[in-house]
Amino acid sequence: MIPPLIVQQAIANGINLIAITDHNSTANALAVIKAAQGSNVHVLPGMELQTREEVHILCLFDNIESAEKWHSLVAETLPPIKNNPDFFGEQFVVDETGDYIRSETQLLAASSSLTLKEAAELVASLGGLFIPSHIDRQAYGLLPVLGLLPQDVHFDAMEISRHTTPEEICTRYPPVKGMPLIQGGDAHYLHEIVGANEFHIQNPTIGELRMAFNKQGGREIHVIQP
Repeated sequence: MIPPLIVQQAIANGINLIAITDHNSTANALAVIKAAQGSNVHVLPGMELQTREEVHILCLFDNIESAEKWHSLVAETLPPIKNNPDFFGEQFVVDETGDYIRSETQLLAASSSLTLKEAAELVASLGGLFIPSHIDRQAYGLLPVLGLLPQDVHFDAMEISRHTTPEEICTRYPPVKGMPLIQGGDAHYLHEIVGANEFHIQNPTIGELRMAFNKQGGREIHVIQP
């Protein structure tokens, strides 16, 4: 997706907080941050990590510096395999206008050697949020893949797919009951940027989101399912 069009779609849908979480990469986050400058859309840089267990995790950060440090750490844990564009597609890096900068040559559609526990500790050390993606999905979802909720890993929240509801998830997976939930679009196309969460926070920061997840200081989150 082209950075200015991402921002335009968010504005059109009344969304003022988005996160850019490409697979095993943060290379395009800065472009969207720059594209959003001057608008009311705040962009959190991040990544959707694929762990050794083949579980997808949203890793969100306050600033591009922390996100890029995370990118460097993850890059070292990916297998030394070159991308095959004919099979996996191109891995473009673009600027804030959408113009081509380069192609990532390292295969990003692979699992890191980091375990869930290792990744959680590293993300926390960088001040980030660690949120399992689409936990209900059979492919790369935490609960279907592992069959349980790890007790030795700290999760800041859980993301459910747009194909379910918090009530359904808590019924299907009782250990999730009482945990903070968000609903992700897992958007790969513009029309999938819909906005399913309403945060009651003072500022669009990781600290404020963490407070909302923990219902501290009047901060809250609600899944609104548009």
